[in-house]
Amino acid sequence: MEHEGYTLDGTVNLTGRPVLSSTTGKRKACIFILAYQAFERFAYFGVSANLVIYMTSELHKDLVSAVTSVNNWSGTAWITPIVGACIGDSYLGRFWTITFALLVYAIGMGLLVLTTSLKCFRPTWTDGIFKEASTIRLTFFYLSIYTIAIGSGVLKPNISTFGADQFDDFSPKEKVLKVSFFNWWSFVTACGTLTATLFVVYIQETFGWGLGYGISAIGFLVATVTFLMGVPIYRHKSRKGKSHPKEFFRVPVVAFRNRKLQLPSSPLELHECEMEHYIDSGRRQIYHTPRFRFLDKAAIKESRIDASNPPCTVTQVETNKLILGMLGIWLLIIIPSNFWAVEVTVFVKQGTTMERNLGQNFHIPAASLWSFVVVTILICLPIYDRYFVPFMRRRTGLPRGVKMLHRIAIGVAIQIMAAVVMYAVEIRRMKVIREKHITGAEEVVPMSIFWVLPQHVILGLANTFLMAGLLEFFYDQSPEEMKVLGTAFYTSTIAAGKYSNSLLVSMIDKFSRKVSGKSWLGNNLNDCHLDYYYALLFVISALNFAVFLWVQRGYIYKKENTTEVNVFEIVGAEQTEPQVGKA
Repeated sequence: MEHEGYTLDGTVNLTGRPVLSSTTGKRKACIFILAYQAFERFAYFGVSANLVIYMTSELHKDLVSAVTSVNNWSGTAWITPIVGACIGDSYLGRFWTITFALLVYAIGMGLLVLTTSLKCFRPTWTDGIFKEASTIRLTFFYLSIYTIAIGSGVLKPNISTFGADQFDDFSPKEKVLKVSFFNWWSFVTACGTLTATLFVVYIQETFGWGLGYGISAIGFLVATVTFLMGVPIYRHKSRKGKSHPKEFFRVPVVAFRNRKLQLPSSPLELHECEMEHYIDSGRRQIYHTPRFRFLDKAAIKESRIDASNPPCTVTQVETNKLILGMLGIWLLIIIPSNFWAVEVTVFVKQGTTMERNLGQNFHIPAASLWSFVVVTILICLPIYDRYFVPFMRRRTGLPRGVKMLHRIAIGVAIQIMAAVVMYAVEIRRMKVIREKHITGAEEVVPMSIFWVLPQHVILGLANTFLMAGLLEFFYDQSPEEMKVLGTAFYTSTIAAGKYSNSLLVSMIDKFSRKVSGKSWLGNNLNDCHLDYYYALLFVISALNFAVFLWVQRGYIYKKENTTEVNVFEIVGAEQTEPQVGKA
């Protein structure tokens, strides 16, 4: 097939025919996918970046309720990727799952624009008193944003995995370019996010929420059209290797059934199929690893010989081991994911208490300061991709420069540094409050909002290592036929962070009210103890980081059989490795 110019990994076009390597996939296809991601993130963060302000100012929710509502909504947007992964891996495939989710997303955006634009849904005042939002208004509002969350959630794992599918793993040149793809994915995500937090947020607070959300809807329309323009040159994974959930759950059942059997002295004596079986089925053989040895009992040949209930293969067992290994890392990322919730909730409300004037006529929206997180990512990601990775590659010999979990560990360590800065700045703000005898919730603290700039910048640096590193790790370590589920691991860590932050905020609120009679996170941040919250976040993050370092030392990375690469004479395989970052 290679002499005919076809891809080596068995990818096909939308009709199921083999595709030519020269005319499909790679950079030309990823341009459409990356452009889609930039516009979609513009639309999504045009909705989410200022949502806590909308809830407190338009729906008149208290701070704890607003933070919890935003976190729960955002958590839904980041947990539904698991549903999207199951649909994409086992039923519809990546492309058709994306198409279905785009339709759901569009319905949600349309409902949100109507809910925030039509006069019958707007807040009303009677004799100078705000009239609470009607039940029908709240119903349509929550229906719209949760429809957006579902559509966005189903899209997330499929679209990023679909982008990575455009590179042939059996071509050394394209495999190197795939490493760069995840960095550029994070880069364009930051571009869309930055534009939304600077432009859309200002429109919402200055000219109206309906107009701001309408602009977000236009951004989503552009994203959809851009993605569909690339259909003729997209590569699609063959459906022969789709995931079977029953096969996955069968391994622990068989292992438990064989619990009294003795494992053979050599893993070579365990049951495994011939290489031709994996080539014909569109799957990849995974080598045996010594972790989770109990599961190896599912592959004991002597357990069951009859054709109706054969022993599991080593590859099937290793698939379960990979998922369990990723689950351990997933659990340790929940605490770091709390910072992503804090950035768009507590940081925004903290900023509203400070001086935000830039000149005489311009008032900085508090949510716009989050753009500095994004700007830092935009600056640091190209530096990481073009200079840091090649520099480290020459010293370590690793294609990525550093191990994936080492990259994640660096990001978590920087987050802990940010927590120290967050605490110090809040101590400073409280000192000014005491000196100026400020007590009212609406009083402005004579302290520039740019005091919170350093914590935004440091978290942006942390995200440079953490976000792309997590996405790459979960994609790379997942079995070939479960790539979308692997990407859903990444998105669900963010969801878990949102939900756990909601739980943490609620627990702090109840505990502090019981102990001192008032909440650390009350509606009046000028009479609260936000510093205690930041200190607690630092302590639990430091403890979690220590456990993460211990776990990552013993982590065993996936090893697949890629002998197919040696079967074909790959042109240019021995040439100098191309520079990363030009995808």
